[in-house]
Amino acid sequence: MEEPNGAGGWLIMRMTVVMKHTKLYLMTLCLGGALGALGYRLVDLQVARHEEFQALARQNTVRTIEWRPVRGQIMDIRGTPLAISQPAKVICADPSLIGPLRQSVTRILAPLLQTNEAFLAERLLPRAYEENGKTNTSKYVVLKRKVPLATWEKIRQTMSSLSVGVVESNLNSRDKAFYRNLRTQAIFPEDDNIRYYPGQRLAAHVVGFVAGDDEETGLSGIECSFNTKLAGVAGWRKTELDRRKRELVPYRDEDVAAHDGLNVVLTLDAGLQNIVESELAVGAEKHSPISLSCIMVRPRTGEILAMATLPNFDPNHPGASTMDALRNRVISDVAEPGSTYKIVVVTAGLNERLITPNELFDCGMGQFIYAGRTLHDHKPFGPLTVEQIITKSSNIGAAKIGIRLGEESLWQYMRCFGFGERTGIQLPAEVPGIVHAVTNWSKVSIAQIPMGQGVAVTSLQMVMAMCAIANDGVLMRPMLVSRLDEPGGKTVVQYEPQPVRRVARPETIREMVKALKTVPTKDGTAPNARLDHYTVAGKTGTASKAENGKYVDKFYSSFIGFFPADNPELCISVVLDDPKDGHYGGDTAAPIFRAIAERAANYLNLKPDIAPEPAEPSILTATAGGGRQ
Repeated sequence: MEEPNGAGGWLIMRMTVVMKHTKLYLMTLCLGGALGALGYRLVDLQVARHEEFQALARQNTVRTIEWRPVRGQIMDIRGTPLAISQPAKVICADPSLIGPLRQSVTRILAPLLQTNEAFLAERLLPRAYEENGKTNTSKYVVLKRKVPLATWEKIRQTMSSLSVGVVESNLNSRDKAFYRNLRTQAIFPEDDNIRYYPGQRLAAHVVGFVAGDDEETGLSGIECSFNTKLAGVAGWRKTELDRRKRELVPYRDEDVAAHDGLNVVLTLDAGLQNIVESELAVGAEKHSPISLSCIMVRPRTGEILAMATLPNFDPNHPGASTMDALRNRVISDVAEPGSTYKIVVVTAGLNERLITPNELFDCGMGQFIYAGRTLHDHKPFGPLTVEQIITKSSNIGAAKIGIRLGEESLWQYMRCFGFGERTGIQLPAEVPGIVHAVTNWSKVSIAQIPMGQGVAVTSLQMVMAMCAIANDGVLMRPMLVSRLDEPGGKTVVQYEPQPVRRVARPETIREMVKALKTVPTKDGTAPNARLDHYTVAGKTGTASKAENGKYVDKFYSSFIGFFPADNPELCISVVLDDPKDGHYGGDTAAPIFRAIAERAANYLNLKPDIAPEPAEPSILTATAGGGRQ
């Protein structure tokens, strides 16, 4: 190669070198500018906007998972479940993964979730929200709670086989990922429970029901009064997920276990409850009352073994019933008790030693004028002993005992028996009844109250008063819950019988029991309450109903009895509101009492206190016996 000659050659070579250096400088400048811009961007992302992107990353990956506790069971005294919680699912969705296929997903999910398409489409609509000055799209929405496991499985299978009407093999990787996520991640479950009542209507008013999709809350019965014990305590886990929503266990931050609710064990016996409800149904069919109720109590302890009211309801579907059917009438309804209330005034008179069982009272052949009012008996009676006043249920006899007792003393005994105050039963919506202060009594009140007028009581108050007589004069608090158990079976709370007060001396009670034993006999008002193998002591009641301030030709009919009379195991109350085809307590309530008592005694294998009558020897036996002599 020739060397460049002269000044011209040198100049050309110099210019070539300068151009090379200029290009190098420009390249260095461009590279430096690019690196500077990259550095600025890195500083902006990693420093200036660190918190913003950290929050966004946390939103996409960090999830707080709530562990919902399992609500405790409600069981009868033998462990029969009356209310249980079954596993279920909360169906959730990520609207951002559904995109333009919202309507298609809505159409296939609506029938499976048994919900309205318009509602579901609205829930699946992506929603923007502001957080830390950044607009984000909602990735979590609840579609429905309390979904059975079988339904979730159908949803999963339906979504996994979802047809979108395109040839996906021809799509790019981004679109393929969209459809894959749509099928596997757009709809997802969370754990939940469904409250279920296996007995359906059995003991519905006692057990109650729950409501609320998010947090189950007891609205009536034991579900309400023991709601906090049954509900348990929720737990949670704060963790991170990968892009396929799988947990990254090493990044688990918080993990607090849920504590399941306690099991409530009732004093109720499902076998006795079934007996009561089936016999009430027979009575309702025969007499067509507005309502019919029964309470079965163990007098010595106050334990309630059965409690039922018709009409009733299915707690699995409480919304399908009327408010009347949902109401537990034995604690929330009051009425004048009628002649069952005579046990109060007669006990008081005997206990104050103002009367004796054999003392005679003139019952005026069915009429007695007092304070300008004429009082009547259901039959014309002449002189009756105090015991016969109970046997025949004489209004006039009871009124005259009340007059001798006096207003203040009668009022004190009414309160002593528990009237005018709540019994303290472990159920919501109990009312105290109505016992007016003596200062508010009319002139005739002292004669009317002893026969069960001018006072309003609940069925529970009345049966507990009779239990006090059966329990040697000691009033007990009604006991409906036996204990609280942990899910594993360990007892954490054991409830004990609670005496309230003594209402009368034991010798007074013995005289009352002797009188009450004459009621279910051929001479008394309730021969239909007599049992073949047990001595019954009890009292009938037939009270006129008041409408618009006047008594009308409608009645509350009742019978309350206990047996075996001298060593009582059971006390049973039966009350009918406005029965048809008869209205006397001895004709309507007493036969239902007998049917329940016979079956209950057989179920509990109670020892009879009446020896069976010896069978008449047959002719064949007599002949054979004569041949052997």
